[in-house]
Amino acid sequence: MVGARHRGATVQPRDSPGGHGSFRCVGGAHGSPITAGGRVQAAGGQCRIYAHRGLSALAPENTLAAVRLAVERGATWAEVDVDVIRDGTVIVLHDSTLDRTTDRSGRYDDLVAADLSGIDAGSWFSPDFAGEPLPTLPRLLEIATATGLGLNLELKSNEAGGSRSLLLVERVAAELEARGMGERVLVSSFNHLLLYLFKQRLPQVPVACLYGRPGPYGDWRSTMELTGAEHIHLEDAGLTREMVQLARGAGYGVGVWTVNSRGRANELFNWGATAVFSDNAHEMLDLAR
Repeated sequence: MVGARHRGATVQPRDSPGGHGSFRCVGGAHGSPITAGGRVQAAGGQCRIYAHRGLSALAPENTLAAVRLAVERGATWAEVDVDVIRDGTVIVLHDSTLDRTTDRSGRYDDLVAADLSGIDAGSWFSPDFAGEPLPTLPRLLEIATATGLGLNLELKSNEAGGSRSLLLVERVAAELEARGMGERVLVSSFNHLLLYLFKQRLPQVPVACLYGRPGPYGDWRSTMELTGAEHIHLEDAGLTREMVQLARGAGYGVGVWTVNSRGRANELFNWGATAVFSDNAHEMLDLAR
């Protein structure tokens, strides 16, 4: 269970050189980013701009190319989707099939690591990315470690069943544990049971409950507390200031997806959001500084 909450978090306006108001997320007492029961609101007291599936406006989503490009363009955080195949290899992919973002078709549940060789995850986006491999989590973590890039890993609900989803939780936790990664990683999911299990396995890594429109529903506070979540990630469509401030007032960091308008990102930070996820993160990075 989550302990008592500190409600001293504020959002302070600051003008950027370009004349756009930008907003720096400031934590609780003495400027600490910790606001509630150890919850981390934003790294270094700043709002975050996540490159959504890497810099997916300029490179094929969820590829190493998209992640590298995000780093080259100045992003310090990226979000990617992860799932697991039959032999326990964790792959980086959003959909439950290969059809949309590779040159293969069908589900990947029964694949093993050797089957990944030769899969083209780039040509669908542009011939410039022909031959881009389908990434694995270990390879992604190598890049993150080498560059200092922070990662939001979204756990997908594996359609092969519960045992496979449990395998995903264990393998992701083991990979992060082996590399001593904690401060620069956040794990999220729409499957809040998986988040609970992950948090039990690796409590030092912050987690975020994902919600689609119309925002937090049902007994969301109990879900957040029982999961041990420090953050809540909400869909931008239909989101209101009241929803953001409700979650912030409860002591949670609030991330919003997917935000491709600089003006909208700025507005969300003004409301109190602590993070936005954007396909074109490179166009709004200064809002987080």
